[in-house]
Amino acid sequence: MTTMTFQLRSIPGTQGAVGWADGHTIVVDRPEGKAGGMGLGFNGGQLLGLAIGGCFCNDLQYVAHDMGVSLATIAVDVTVTLEGSPLLATQATMRVAAKPQRKPRTWRASCDVHGKSRRSPILLSGAFPIHIVEDC
Repeated sequence: MTTMTFQLRSIPGTQGAVGWADGHTIVVDRPEGKAGGMGLGFNGGQLLGLAIGGCFCNDLQYVAHDMGVSLATIAVDVTVTLEGSPLLATQATMRVAAKPQRKPRTWRASCDVHGKSRRSPILLSGAFPIHIVEDC
């Protein structure tokens, strides 16, 4: 089991917050004019999409590393659907493309990420569904 701790604190003179973990920082705010937001940083929906896509990019790199393959490019586009009042995330869709430096013969057969994408939607701890559309 892995445990991670993150901190967020309000930014004086604003209604935004700064968050940090392991020496990295990010600013969180609402769009300008929305509930006191000043557009200083990412909003919650944007952070959710970036977190989903970022985790998937890292997983692609882990799989490639385990196979002894270097990836030349990764492209992940995430669309998060928000519904209701208050807005809640109800679905996320990822469009994924990855190109190895050199394509191994077993790439499609042994890539765990590719295999998982065939069983869409993927559920995260019973949350909303995440659909993966392959471009590669």
